Amino acid sequence: MTQVIAQDIVVAASILSADFAKLGEEVRAVDEAGCDWIQIDIMDGHFVPNITMGPNVVRAIRPETKKPFDVHLMIAPCDPYLADFAEAGADMVRVHAEAGPHLDRSLQLIRHLGMKAGVALTPSTPESAIEYVLDKLHRVLVMTVNPGFGGQSFISAQLDKIRAIRKIIGDRPIHLEVDGGIHVHTVPLVAEAGANVLVSGSGVFDGGDYAGNIKAIRDAAETARAAGAVT
Repeated sequence: MTQVIAQDIVVAASILSADFAKLGEEVRAVDEAGCDWIQIDIMDGHFVPNITMGPNVVRAIRPETKKPFDVHLMIAPCDPYLADFAEAGADMVRVHAEAGPHLDRSLQLIRHLGMKAGVALTPSTPESAIEYVLDKLHRVLVMTVNPGFGGQSFISAQLDKIRAIRKIIGDRPIHLEVDGGIHVHTVPLVAEAGANVLVSGSGVFDGGDYAGNIKAIRDAAETARAAGAVT
């Protein structure tokens, strides 16, 4: 059985699946629909095979909600851009373990800029990558798809990694996030494994019933907890 955790379930709506033609409106809509965080995926076409947005877009949508902006930097190098995202209104920034030569230094800089710091692990990145930076972390993200595109299929092999990271975190106040293929049918799997932050794009935006989708995701996670897997 997965180690018991105390963190609340958090549903982060990934706007990678939003309608970019009306992004501000979409942010307001998922805020009103009950998401806890707004997830913003930044891709550079170099570290990952896609290009999305930059600090100016983050700045433009910042007035649309008071919900925390959880910015996932899929860029390399990451350090030169951290101050720009802080100034644009990011509350939390996650960098990939491979996104710079000195992960500890990147995390120090994120914290120095007043943001909460996190590390993202691709499916091929081992959990040992976080072992010596735990004192700098507010969150760890396990990617359950390969980074670069939304709408991919969930990689079930990552469940063992989630369980291993939950044990590494122990009773530290570090959120354990999952991102990739997170829908109602995969939520119980990752909740049982120990994740408490559920990042979902298509699972929130598909079908247009944002409030219903968010509630279904949250309820599925809470049901897994109530069953005794995670409490």
